[in-house]
Amino acid sequence: MDALPPLAAAAMKAGQRMLVVAGDGGARGRISDALWGYRPTAFLAHGEAGGPQDEAQPILIAPDMMKPANGARIVLLADGEWREVEEGFDRALLLFGEATRAAARAVWSMLGQREGVERHFHEYVDGRWVARG
Repeated sequence: MDALPPLAAAAMKAGQRMLVVAGDGGARGRISDALWGYRPTAFLAHGEAGGPQDEAQPILIAPDMMKPANGARIVLLADGEWREVEEGFDRALLLFGEATRAAARAVWSMLGQREGVERHFHEYVDGRWVARG
């Protein structure tokens, strides 16, 4: 969960909107808490999909893939579970941990077989992203 707020902050700084997907309601709550508590000086505005202000949210948290009401062009799959990314997104980010590492490797291999897909692997180490592959 530590890696998500810096990614969201970078997207917001670049003027981008983001859809964050996590199937579990508890995970979505932890994501919201992490975004609220990221830094005392960094307000990461966000909301749960289905709210009255979806269009205005820079970061929209949803239980599954959807056409985001906020116009997000970046989707962040926060629970380590790959979902096919719908048209309209410029970038898909898959966050995973030890429990979902094997599944992430399978996704990496699968995406390597697709034409036109650019893959990058970064690891979040000591508060910064390090390119690994």
